[in-house]
Amino acid sequence: MKKIIKLMSLLAILLVLIICVVITCNIIISKTSNGLVYNDVNAVPHNKVGVILGTSKYLKSGQKNMYFFNRIAAVVELFKAHKIDYIVISGDNSRNTYNEPADMQNELIKHGVPKDKIYLDYAGFRTYDSLIRMNKIFGQKSFTIISQEFHNRRAIYIAKRLDLNVVGFNAEDVSAYSGFKTNVREKFARVKVFIDFLVKKEPRFLGEKIEIH
Repeated sequence: MKKIIKLMSLLAILLVLIICVVITCNIIISKTSNGLVYNDVNAVPHNKVGVILGTSKYLKSGQKNMYFFNRIAAVVELFKAHKIDYIVISGDNSRNTYNEPADMQNELIKHGVPKDKIYLDYAGFRTYDSLIRMNKIFGQKSFTIISQEFHNRRAIYIAKRLDLNVVGFNAEDVSAYSGFKTNVREKFARVKVFIDFLVKKEPRFLGEKIEIH
């Protein structure tokens, strides 16, 4: 019985520590990104390049993924307002049947964005990779990040740690019900950011530099 009580106590302490770490990481990321996320297209500063962070076009259920379509709408709004001149689509293309950058490019072209203004980053497997590649592959030190606010805040924190000058433009979020799982995962993704920097994680791929002009 004593062993069970001791084990329960240790588990309780561990749970409290995990909760404290999650809360602390989330507070730091939120504070770091304050004043750098924008909802109003008229207020966001101009940058030569905007990077849209990739996601799947459809959910596993086959329904439209509104994170995808809302990000597309945000990029189109920025581009048509002349707040960005070029677009980098950074996403996952790890399988032949799955291509986030190509799907996003097709949607942007449908909405009137010229193809020659779009650059594709097929190795943006994670937000961390996307931001490192924006600097090391695409040569950008200052740019606009386009995703939902919760994602932008994490991306901005990463960018600031990489000594990059960025702002975030917030795409419309999804309903609390639809986004519940994503928001829970986000809490732990923010902890993972600190681990990545602690272990000095490198992107999965780098490659040849791409000039944006």
